[in-house]
Amino acid sequence: MLARANSLWPLTFGLACCAIEMLSSGCARFDLSRFGAEVFRPSPRQSDVMIVAGTINKKMLPAVKILYDQMPEPKWVIAMGNCAISGGPFAYPGQYNVVEGADTFLPVDVYIPGCPPRPEALIEGLLELEEKITGKRRWPRVKPETMVKG
Repeated sequence: MLARANSLWPLTFGLACCAIEMLSSGCARFDLSRFGAEVFRPSPRQSDVMIVAGTINKKMLPAVKILYDQMPEPKWVIAMGNCAISGGPFAYPGQYNVVEGADTFLPVDVYIPGCPPRPEALIEGLLELEEKITGKRRWPRVKPETMVKG
């Protein structure tokens, strides 16, 4: 599983504005290739990670489910952004079009909050997925610095 965890191949698939952040994570500034996940595959049959990036409308739900079903095992799902996690600002009483979270129809492994989440958050999400697959962390966690008043 170590080799598989260090070469995750995400599906090139975006639903809304979070997809722009997902794609920018592969650019030189953030360099997703350092973590072995730079190969965004155009086909679900060649990928093992689905990054649900953005709002899922009920019209798109069958297409997302078909893409997930076409992925070979083992496969993982990352919900990126508030809309993919809970429907975001589009989920309110009486709305009829937005799915309130990818976990209502997909087994989500990692949640990345934010609107939209930064590319660094996606990289951290991929590291969390690696940790879930292998049982160990690639690097130690960075503890947030406490503010020093002075």
